[in-house]
Amino acid sequence: MVTRTLIVAALLLGTSGYLAKMSRAEPTPIRETLASLPMEVGGWRGSLQPDFEDRILAVLGVDDYARRIYRRPQEGWLGLYIGYYASQRQGDTIHSPLNCLPGAGWTPVTQGQVTLSVRESPAPDAAAREITVNRFVIQKGLERQLVLYWYQSHNRVVASEYWGRAYTVIDAIRHNRTDAALVRVVLPIFGEGPEGLAIAERRGRGFVESLFPYLGRHLPS
Repeated sequence: MVTRTLIVAALLLGTSGYLAKMSRAEPTPIRETLASLPMEVGGWRGSLQPDFEDRILAVLGVDDYARRIYRRPQEGWLGLYIGYYASQRQGDTIHSPLNCLPGAGWTPVTQGQVTLSVRESPAPDAAAREITVNRFVIQKGLERQLVLYWYQSHNRVVASEYWGRAYTVIDAIRHNRTDAALVRVVLPIFGEGPEGLAIAERRGRGFVESLFPYLGRHLPS
């Protein structure tokens, strides 16, 4: 009986501390807005896409976002979307790209992950690291696209949606912060054979490797 009472008391104490921490206002991290993200990345030149309509922003719940098309001579185009959430406490949580695909008419054909080698910053002597991101092939009619995406927060890159949510809870408890971002890159796949996919993946990997060193200025660290 005494043991049970002690366990209950410990749980109540822990829960009270957790709720008290969750009720405090989150600190605002110092970061540059996504609007200042470079318009030229690894030879790809960007152009702004129209802002989201208010009804879409209301659904997304983002606090800052970048929506661009990048082009490089002889290599076509790719789409970049970054959505930043300053807090995920009030229901404004990151939306998985997989939830939006069916509504837009896209069907996932293959899904997996890929590991990339990236640098921490644009400095020539910046440390290198490996990150694992999601890799999807989606299709609508005869059109195919390659999607690379991941969740990023506190210098952490996560492919798994489940681990992304788990880290949100852990960060809320440990640091009183739930800020995070979604980074998504979309490329067209030309042709029906594996060669078109290989070309798209090479271009996508190269773009992400060129982009990643700049993200630390704009996303939670």
